[in-house]
Amino acid sequence: MVTVDLIIKNGIVVTVNKQSEVYNHGFVAIKGNKIIDIGNNAELIDKYQSDNVIDAKGKIVMPGLINTHNHLAMTVFRGLADDLHLQDWLNKYIFPAEAKFINAEVVKIGAELAMIEMLHSGTTTFNDMYFYQDEVAASAEKIGLRGFVSESFIDFPVPNNPTPERCENYMRMLIEKYKYSDLINISVSVHSPYTCSPFIVQKGMKLADEFNLNYHIHVAETKWEFDKILAEEKLTPVQYLDKLGAMKSNTISAHSVWLTDEDIKIMAQNGVGVAHNPECNMKLASGVAPIPKLLDAGVKVGIGTDGTASNNNLNLFEELRTMTLLHKLSSNNPTVIPAKQAIEIATIGGAKVLRKEKEIGSLEVGKKADIILIDVERPYTTPLYDVYSILTYSVNANDVTDVIINGKQIIKNHKLLTINEYDVINKVNELSKHIFINSQGNI
Repeated sequence: MVTVDLIIKNGIVVTVNKQSEVYNHGFVAIKGNKIIDIGNNAELIDKYQSDNVIDAKGKIVMPGLINTHNHLAMTVFRGLADDLHLQDWLNKYIFPAEAKFINAEVVKIGAELAMIEMLHSGTTTFNDMYFYQDEVAASAEKIGLRGFVSESFIDFPVPNNPTPERCENYMRMLIEKYKYSDLINISVSVHSPYTCSPFIVQKGMKLADEFNLNYHIHVAETKWEFDKILAEEKLTPVQYLDKLGAMKSNTISAHSVWLTDEDIKIMAQNGVGVAHNPECNMKLASGVAPIPKLLDAGVKVGIGTDGTASNNNLNLFEELRTMTLLHKLSSNNPTVIPAKQAIEIATIGGAKVLRKEKEIGSLEVGKKADIILIDVERPYTTPLYDVYSILTYSVNANDVTDVIINGKQIIKNHKLLTINEYDVINKVNELSKHIFINSQGNI
């Protein structure tokens, strides 16, 4: 028998591979940080042995979910400014609150709270755009979460980045520091085409291209943005960014709500990835992204939550359910984004957006062992006729029992093993008192 580091047996293994294979009595063998075998329990159980065996009877075993757009540390502002238009929300509340309260320690504890929340709801990879990203990366490594982190270029002074030059220097430090990390991938982010000059848009892409990094940017999120860019540049936001050389295969276009057919064509031809954030877009009434059209055009689509100040949670199971229901309603077509496609968007779709589909996003031999286990012996997940239906329409975040990332078990039977989550919760609660007292009517 071959000795491996971890065996998962007896579960319903949903691979999300190209053949959409599902093993009703499945077996996964893990050595180091990779899957070395996967298949039917009966065929593999006598082939492998391990001191660490998870009996997944009554559970679905599947790839971890991938959150393609986030601002993790904004957990500290959850519920601070709700029920507002995006421009009021940003300019009157969020930007001032960030200027007043955001520092390295706040980012650290806010990001750790977000990571704890994501892990408990089955997210194994996140894509973050914010400030003090060295703190975020270090915390992700400590906790064991896979992360894509990017310090945000923007035209005006913001926490940690008084100038674009300071931001670039900081980014270069991150690139060097984490270039050998198993969990951290450095990206470049530019906030948006309406907060960044053409010089900054291109400066960010030049840096991304220099190191073959992802380029993360908010695009066409609101009608206000669409109209503003169109009036000033005589081009849509997508066409304007394409003219500047910022619509490429390494681009992650967050939101992408207000798109023309020509925009979609540009995105498809250039290999742009879209991070769809349905609940944030609904809460801020930004609109409904044309996801069915994007998918039909062959555009890479993943799902994201955005930050908790505009969502207000990081639960991707809730997000993917909202996604499929939203697009069925908005298109008046119940066949749009069926359950199986929703799960693909939340896993391998996100991996493609992040350009890591050869490493994560599905359970296949040779891929990183990023795996979640979901208890489906619940009243609301019974009976189980179709695994994709149960996962999309019935499963709740608290059904996630176990999380393995990079071959290491991070959550075991609902317990987070790598950090004391209550210490983090208490720190954020103490911080929130300071923010509340010092922001009432005077952010």
